[in-house]
Amino acid sequence: MTARVVWLDDAATTAQLAADALGIEVGAIANSLIFTLDDRPVLVLTSGRHRVDTAWLGGQLGGRLRRASAEVVKEATGQVIGGVAPVGHPLPIPTYIDPVLAEYDEVWAAAGHAHTVLPLTYDQLLLVTGGTVQPVEPA
Repeated sequence: MTARVVWLDDAATTAQLAADALGIEVGAIANSLIFTLDDRPVLVLTSGRHRVDTAWLGGQLGGRLRRASAEVVKEATGQVIGGVAPVGHPLPIPTYIDPVLAEYDEVWAAAGHAHTVLPLTYDQLLLVTGGTVQPVEPA
């Protein structure tokens, strides 16, 4: 798969900023969020229209889920908060993907820098990350 990375004029450090820059619905943004699950980094790819319910999701995953520090994000991904891509990390990171992203023909994810994004289909996102489909909040 060849990725088409798009450079944005302004940094898009939030889903809303990325959606505004691309002229798309915020739900089509695939937020790459690093958490720790019992002190191990995990990646949660969620629709920009969702917030991760950390208590609920941690229970679903069998541990305590907390937002990772900037240092843990950088160590786990080689990237900084605001530009974390779903791939390209120094070591594999367990990845969980919000099934709501499947509602969109195309989703956009950060591409390793706050000014870069790339379009993918939901199936491509699953394939390249090896992720597990997992809701991020109760139904």
